Amino acid sequence: MIRACYFILIVQSLDQVLTDRYSASLLEDLLKDYDSVVRPVENPNDNLKVFLGIKLSQIADIDERNQIMTTNVWIRHEWTDYKLKWEPEKYGNITKIKIPTSKIWTADVVLYNNADGDYHVSTQTKATVHYDGRIIWEPPMIYKSYCSINIEYYPFDIQDCYMKFGTWTFNGGLIDLEHLNKSQSDPINYKLTHEVSTQIYTVETGIDMSDYYESVEWDILSIPAQKNVKYYDCCIEPFVDIHFNITLRRKTLFYTVNLIIPCVNISFLSVLVFYLPSSSGEKITLGIYVLVALLVFYLLLIELIPPTSLVIPLLGKYLLFTLILVNLSILLSIFILNLHHRNPKTHKMPLWMRNLLLEVLPKYLFIKRPNVLSLMDVDEKVMEVRNDQFGKNEFEKYPGNIKSALLGMNYIQEKMRQNKIETKEADDWKYAAMVVDRLLLVIFSVTFFVGTFGILLKAPSIYDSRLPIGKQHKQETLTF
Repeated sequence: MIRACYFILIVQSLDQVLTDRYSASLLEDLLKDYDSVVRPVENPNDNLKVFLGIKLSQIADIDERNQIMTTNVWIRHEWTDYKLKWEPEKYGNITKIKIPTSKIWTADVVLYNNADGDYHVSTQTKATVHYDGRIIWEPPMIYKSYCSINIEYYPFDIQDCYMKFGTWTFNGGLIDLEHLNKSQSDPINYKLTHEVSTQIYTVETGIDMSDYYESVEWDILSIPAQKNVKYYDCCIEPFVDIHFNITLRRKTLFYTVNLIIPCVNISFLSVLVFYLPSSSGEKITLGIYVLVALLVFYLLLIELIPPTSLVIPLLGKYLLFTLILVNLSILLSIFILNLHHRNPKTHKMPLWMRNLLLEVLPKYLFIKRPNVLSLMDVDEKVMEVRNDQFGKNEFEKYPGNIKSALLGMNYIQEKMRQNKIETKEADDWKYAAMVVDRLLLVIFSVTFFVGTFGILLKAPSIYDSRLPIGKQHKQETLTF
């Protein structure tokens, strides 16, 4: 048994030695007189097809401030090099071999919309060379590409980003870039300008998502790709590039809990200012507290909201709406308190205000005033008493001491009448302030609900029911 094991180990060792010898011999023969600068075509005018695809590993970051998308990808190149062919029978049935890309020709494919990274593939990995000359090279890269960020509906936004790849020195007549997914659509012709015309080939699933690590902030909704073949009037040969598009939808749980709900709460508190009675003396205090809370919250949000002067983000619109609501509630509370503390010595209520605030509006606002004598009723009853009991003819009949007593009683009664009139007018001002308070409570409540739902529900992503592309949908995505 031990001898058999030794025999197997010896055979395997010999086989490995022979394989290494064959590999070394094959590598030496392939690279003999090989020029890694020359394009691998038999005729200099021949077109070389290079197939391109990317495997998305991770969306590392979306920088809204600088409009940069950072992605971790594997970019796959496939092409055929006629100078790197061999017969497997002559080299121990070796069908493929790993060769450093520094020793063979590679297409100078670069990221055109590079923002802050490497334009070209800087990682020198090995390429897999097959016996029929087919080469597969799949280096890993971290790309930082420019992405135009539209924050109109932030934080309920959807972003369309892309990565544009093309050869830096070769036109479409020398190197034809193709997407790895052969099932592309028929070309669509566009005339962009009088000098440029474009043919577009689209691929519905243009990115391999089999090794994708799900982002905690973004959902991927679609991953199409398109090949653009541009013709310029200056040149006969076309210029080819491939766009890998990524449609992203922001996950809103964090922003809803930490931004939207506090903003709605502050806005709602500004409405409750009008529910607080004027006699409590805390209207202005509550309004100032709400304003201070909003301003402190505003300072914190400045660090989160992407700075831009092109458009006001949705959250910024709602914050501005809340700020206006809070300021108006404070100003109107001052006006209500001014009404509440008016008296007949300083202000006389106009007739139109009396009819509007004391007669008309209370009916529609469901406000019922306690049963008190009106000003006219007080005047009439006092005059009746004076005419009945203190008429001139009757008054002259009484002796002097009784006259003095009656005059004193009349003076006291007159003062009481004046006090009742003043109290009644002051109560009218307080009642008018209460009516205005109730009216503004209704107006601000309606404004709060209409403004809140009208602003926040404008975001299209709220109605977007598309499922995100993730690990649970791997079987539906492209696999190279």
